[in-house]
Amino acid sequence: MSQKQQLIDQVIEAWRALQQQAPLVQCMTNSVANNYVANILLAAGASPAMIDNPFEAEDFTKISAALSLNIGTPTTEQTQAMLISAKTAQQHQVPWVLDPVGYGTVLKWRSETVDQLLQFHPSIIRGNASEISTLAGNNIQSKGVDSTLNSQDVYAQAKSLLKYTECVAISGESDFIISKPLNAVIQVNGGCHLQPKITATGCALGALTAAYHAVAPATIAALAAHIHFAIAGKLAFEHAQTVGSFNVAFLDYLHMLDDNLIQQYVDIEVV
Repeated sequence: MSQKQQLIDQVIEAWRALQQQAPLVQCMTNSVANNYVANILLAAGASPAMIDNPFEAEDFTKISAALSLNIGTPTTEQTQAMLISAKTAQQHQVPWVLDPVGYGTVLKWRSETVDQLLQFHPSIIRGNASEISTLAGNNIQSKGVDSTLNSQDVYAQAKSLLKYTECVAISGESDFIISKPLNAVIQVNGGCHLQPKITATGCALGALTAAYHAVAPATIAALAAHIHFAIAGKLAFEHAQTVGSFNVAFLDYLHMLDDNLIQQYVDIEVV
């Protein structure tokens, strides 16, 4: 069996496990994304909880199956909670995903918070090409929190981040999963150009990555989440070509995905 087919089989196993276990995922995300992220996780088969205050963070992280930290609109209390939860996750072997939204020289406070979070060694780092490139030490001027780089141009730079994490996921027109355990880069094709037109799509992808990491190793979790999004986006666009209708169809296909659709529509290659 080829490495590619082995990866696909493991993704299908992860999807089945997600449906069976409905893992509890603690999400600290931005104020724009909270409702959308919760709905995406529910549609995909996970159980979201948006606990993001420092007074409950430690206790809730201990009982969570996974943790997703997204630094999109940080407040003082939320960043305190993130640091508490990241430390707790590391201590209690709770898998966690870091999404360093807006990381760079312009927004220094949040970037310093991300630097602190890295010391707790996230299981997976996920972001767009500009965020990942800047996090890897390159001085890139992003457009707000949107990427100005192609994900394909960044994955070689991103390998330097493997000193903090098992896996780096870069989203874009094609997604790239950089795996330390496999010593490989996996390209995920598919999706739709309308996905970036919907607020919080990337934030939700980070949370779904955490949900999959509750039931699968880091590389397979990142791969499964990005394949899940890519297939749902592709199929949704076949039925709806305008943003509003596409958004509804996308949520539907996230929910309707099954092992047959994964096998039929998956488009990956080991780079």
